[in-house]
Amino acid sequence: MSKLRLGITGFGRIGKEHAAWLNLCQNIHAVATADITPARQSIARAQNLSIHNHLDELLADPNIDAILISTPTSMHFDHASAALRAGKHVMLEKPMAMNLPQAKELIDLARSQKRILSVFHNRRWDPDYLTVSQAIQSGILGKIINVESRLGQWASCVGPAAKEYRPHWRTEASFGGGGLLDWGSHFLDQIWRLMLPARPIRLFAQLRQNVWSKDADDFARICIDFNTGSVALVEINTTTTHPLPRWHIDGTTGSAHSPPSPDFDVTKWAELNFTPANSPDQPRRLPSAPKGLTEPQIWDQFADAITQNTPHAVPAESVLPTMTLLDAARQSTHQGKAINLA
Repeated sequence: MSKLRLGITGFGRIGKEHAAWLNLCQNIHAVATADITPARQSIARAQNLSIHNHLDELLADPNIDAILISTPTSMHFDHASAALRAGKHVMLEKPMAMNLPQAKELIDLARSQKRILSVFHNRRWDPDYLTVSQAIQSGILGKIINVESRLGQWASCVGPAAKEYRPHWRTEASFGGGGLLDWGSHFLDQIWRLMLPARPIRLFAQLRQNVWSKDADDFARICIDFNTGSVALVEINTTTTHPLPRWHIDGTTGSAHSPPSPDFDVTKWAELNFTPANSPDQPRRLPSAPKGLTEPQIWDQFADAITQNTPHAVPAESVLPTMTLLDAARQSTHQGKAINLA
């Protein structure tokens, strides 16, 4: 069976990463890109991709089966809508869209067009998240009281975009920049899944612009109440020289934590240490979880969903709770109060 043919719109830093992952796939490969930047076109050409100056040209190619949307977040809705209307299956980089209504509209459009719509939430399979999830599911922590998920450093957390195209868009609110929509979209996605079957019922957020951005958050703290009485915190703090633990979990039988990593080393984050409540002088390392899906495997599942109607890794519908939390965080900051979710 021949591989599905994928077009990439936006061949920036992330688009280039996807092209490398796609080279390792069995069932799908990148064959073309649409990017307006000559330098990025040159990089794509070196990887044997055909070049288009505009998305419309890419969508007009009848040999393209699917499109990856890896343009700035503010462009996701328009670009994904155009691709779906052109009859293409769509993979969206995270966050799915700028807000929940846009996300729902894309899902409805994909359904009406009978096309697969997926979102690349690859951090659902990070080893640290899987290890924390395994520990909670094992019951070793007892009833969960508190879960804290943090990233801390003294540097802009979103990192550089491709320097050839508006290199600072990831810190500009109009483009969907800021820590909340970047790392925060991953961490909030992990948190609500981690706490299942509990449901988030209330959220309070503090989003601030301090050092790295004039209008997009470089500090984000989101506090969530769950219907079980458990609480959770997600914090993206790029204004600290003393990062706190990546994970901290409290339960009725003990607590666990994992260290920060200035290099975002997920294996370091997965070093989960447990201190039992009944023997606090005997902390121990908890076992690491089995490996999760790799990025090429996420892509191959997407391809199989198209050709064989099998389940794929991240159906767009599964991202709606994440989008709800992202919207509520911004609403909470704007209004200065907690937002009821249910």
